Amino acid sequence: ILPIEVVESELQQNLKDVFQLSKFRSLQLKAINLSMSGKDLFLVMPTGRGKSLCYQLPAVCSEGFTLVVTPLVSLMEDQLMYLKSIDVEAVSLNASSSKEHAKMVLAGMTDTKSLFKLLYVTPEKIAKSKLLMSRLEKAYNAGRLSRIAVDEVHCCSQWGHDFRPDYKLLGILKRQFPKVPLLGLTATATSSVLKDCQKILCVPEPVTLTASFNRTNLYYEVLLKDSNSVDSISDISALIKERYKDQSGIVYVFSQKDAETVSADLQKKGINAYPYHANMNPEDKSRVHRKWANNKIQVVVATVAFGMGIDKPDVRFVIHHTISKSIENYYQESGRAGRDDKPADCIVYFGFNDIFRISTMVVMENVGQQKLLTMVDYCQNVDRCRRSVIAVHFDEVWDNEGCNKMCDVCRRGNDYITVDITQHAKDVVQIVELVTEAWMGKGPAKRRKMIQTTTLSRLEVEAIITSLLLQGYLSEDFSFTPYTTYFYLKLGRKAPMLKNQSHSITMKRRRTGLEANTVSTTQQTVQKSFRKSVQTKARKPLLSEIHHPGMSYLFCLSHFICLFLLLHF
Repeated sequence: ILPIEVVESELQQNLKDVFQLSKFRSLQLKAINLSMSGKDLFLVMPTGRGKSLCYQLPAVCSEGFTLVVTPLVSLMEDQLMYLKSIDVEAVSLNASSSKEHAKMVLAGMTDTKSLFKLLYVTPEKIAKSKLLMSRLEKAYNAGRLSRIAVDEVHCCSQWGHDFRPDYKLLGILKRQFPKVPLLGLTATATSSVLKDCQKILCVPEPVTLTASFNRTNLYYEVLLKDSNSVDSISDISALIKERYKDQSGIVYVFSQKDAETVSADLQKKGINAYPYHANMNPEDKSRVHRKWANNKIQVVVATVAFGMGIDKPDVRFVIHHTISKSIENYYQESGRAGRDDKPADCIVYFGFNDIFRISTMVVMENVGQQKLLTMVDYCQNVDRCRRSVIAVHFDEVWDNEGCNKMCDVCRRGNDYITVDITQHAKDVVQIVELVTEAWMGKGPAKRRKMIQTTTLSRLEVEAIITSLLLQGYLSEDFSFTPYTTYFYLKLGRKAPMLKNQSHSITMKRRRTGLEANTVSTTQQTVQKSFRKSVQTKARKPLLSEIHHPGMSYLFCLSHFICLFLLLHF
């Protein structure tokens, strides 16, 4: 091992000459020195703060090559495009690699004349390719395997937000190549997830470096949306045209179908937008990625397949058409914005239906429902700094002064009140009990006459139901069929407390009303037409609504609650 002064001198020179950077960011030099001195290291650093440099620069300064395990082909392509642009030799092996390409890479791993400095592989390749592991063994014995980097290391843990089964098999790397230093990198791992990753990767005592999660140039905002998808598309297109004209951005959506339809709708409104999702063929995905990276496409409308490691510096906005399934996912996805340290916006459109759509997707995940409700709480929140919510989630001590009014909550200040929703809660709980009885064929036939109706708007009703769900007065239940998963609301563990006359429930809301946050220009029209349709539907017997054969998971118990509460408005 060279003296640290010599190493740092070479690092500084290559930083300027090869990577064309003038200085290191926080923790980069420390992480690089530790890795080059042979230490195993876990690095937790915010998205866009230069984690990749912590293995790319040592690779340039070392003999042999660095093995980089990365979860997504899109991440590989992004890294390879960047490295090619600065004349650093790098190669990859994945499921779409041709036989000729794979043969060339495998031969180069043990060839002292080979020029590539980084080899990118997927965890599936490590798990399934005996030939690759055999060549890695030969490279290790020949002293050519200089370093192992496991990107998005949180994918190892089943408690992480992006668990990948093949990541759990990566412990073979340290068992088979014990003298090679391992570097695990992530932007989104709690302390418990990191401990799990250490066990899985067979790295008992790594050095752990953790940077602040705060990205000071990002502005965080939540906007409410109604259930009318046409209106939300109109809002997003207007926002892009007015605020982000000719600026690069991403719109994240829930499903592959949404990626296709939302991108098509934005195109109809004159926005240069294209879809990106896992079911597209590799050539189309690569083409969209390249065109967007070269500013020939303004907006990529994407699922989470377009996520980890995407490194375009001038992304000015990341809009979530539907909320993320967890705070970790949201932090990762929104972190695509503002990597050039210039101001950028991270906007979430939050709708009541989002909860049910995503719940059916995460129900089988470990703590999936808990993570989703934490994200819902982030969106429903009106009194806590959004940065504070994120920082506390990642075990970071936070001072609200650090936000500098770079979120909508801090910018609004104390523009909220605490309201008593006890009676509303009792009404909702009564509805759940009555509808449950009706479902089982019990009780009187004319249920709606027993319900105290309200003059609240639909948005207020939905906010109250969401608050009761978050506070534990309501809880989720699921029904599984061979074709789909149905979401239902049932009484939560705290529901019996409402029988106590002295018990009260509160909810925080904006002073100007819950509708103040919505940007829909057609909100009042939508509400009026909804009430009219509700009153018409209410003439039908309740049980015919409940047993409707075409009922999807969105027409579940929560919608019956809205039906009852809005019935005579």
